[in-house]
Amino acid sequence: MNAALNNVYNHYLSAYAPPSVTRYDAHKKSELRSIYDSIVKLSKESPWYLPANDTDIRQYVIRLKESARSLHNTIASLGGLEDTDLLSKKTAFSTDPEVAAVSFIGAYTPGEAPPNLALEVQSLASSQENMGSFLPSGRTELPADTYSFDVNINDMNYEFQFSIGESDTNRDIQERLARLINNSDIGIKAHVQGANSRSALVLHSEATGLAADRTELFRISDQHTSKTKGALDYLGIDYVSRQASNSHFTINGEERSTASNTFTIDNLFAVELKGTSPPGHPVHIGLKTDLESLTDNVLHLTDGYNRFIDEVSDYLTSQPRSAHALKEMDQIVSLYQDPLNVMGITRQEDGKLAVDRVKLDSALIRSGDVSDTFHTLKDFSNLLLRKANQITLNPMNYVEKKIVAYKNPGRSFANPYVTSAYSGMMFSGYC
Repeated sequence: MNAALNNVYNHYLSAYAPPSVTRYDAHKKSELRSIYDSIVKLSKESPWYLPANDTDIRQYVIRLKESARSLHNTIASLGGLEDTDLLSKKTAFSTDPEVAAVSFIGAYTPGEAPPNLALEVQSLASSQENMGSFLPSGRTELPADTYSFDVNINDMNYEFQFSIGESDTNRDIQERLARLINNSDIGIKAHVQGANSRSALVLHSEATGLAADRTELFRISDQHTSKTKGALDYLGIDYVSRQASNSHFTINGEERSTASNTFTIDNLFAVELKGTSPPGHPVHIGLKTDLESLTDNVLHLTDGYNRFIDEVSDYLTSQPRSAHALKEMDQIVSLYQDPLNVMGITRQEDGKLAVDRVKLDSALIRSGDVSDTFHTLKDFSNLLLRKANQITLNPMNYVEKKIVAYKNPGRSFANPYVTSAYSGMMFSGYC
């Protein structure tokens, strides 16, 4: 029974929840206790209603809850959850984002000399690639039978079995195997390469780089497989066309190497290598000014808000109560509309926010002291954060429900999961 429930939860999470998990999804015991107490309080005050056992509603509720969680994490990532920290995050710059994209993940104390690094990239980390033989797309020469081969990756062995019929073509077999490998989710992706006349099955590892004691990331063979051999030699996918390799670069002249193109530097910068730099022309990495950092934070805030509006707007037709969530967000914007307009942040007809960079920069320059002038943005962000938390806690408030009875005031009791009949039971990793 537990296994079946896990499969259901994983289906909804993978299909309707964003994959990103941040450090703000981890909670202290006191925070979890606060969430629990809030659920108990809501359960006591919530009326009895008939649960709507509908797949569309479940999907909508999960997506609404995840969208609110994403908005919460976006705001939290701009400095923290305390009022004094909102929108205070320092942002990093890269003089050539096409070579290295960078973000600041450390702590910066005002008055300290900002770090400045020179990064020179000689080579990127690459994945292993196996390219099969280019075969004519006509009928296969393999006899009809059930074939298999073994894949060894991450010290695990996986056997792939597939059948070949009398009328199958080489292209049919290649595309079938590509789907089989991709759906297996073992860390290898496959695709068919080539025109209609001739094509090859290509496999590559999702991981990059090699440990010092490894010569390959995955190996394919059919020496000890359980079904008929021969398909591997025919397809040629055991041929390693490109070995995995590590990245090589220098930071302030010091040579370094990593197995991945994504890494951190001194717990200050998260770096993603995207290309190589010309010899003698390093990419400089550092921190932007307070004015530039605040501008970036405002843009990230409005982007997160707009994503939430887009996600909820998708359900306006099928879930009428979703309009209530949009209305509550619009009321928060309306409350701060005049000061936001002065800063170049305006509400569009579709409910989303647009930022006039020129007007925003001008307002920042005129303000002189950024930290003293932009209390409006902090207050606005704080209200958005509170509303996102309320939606996350009780997304069922935005579902059409049939109320059976209201509880007797003063004599009510907690009824678990009344406030979130589906979403509260769909998550096992976080609240």
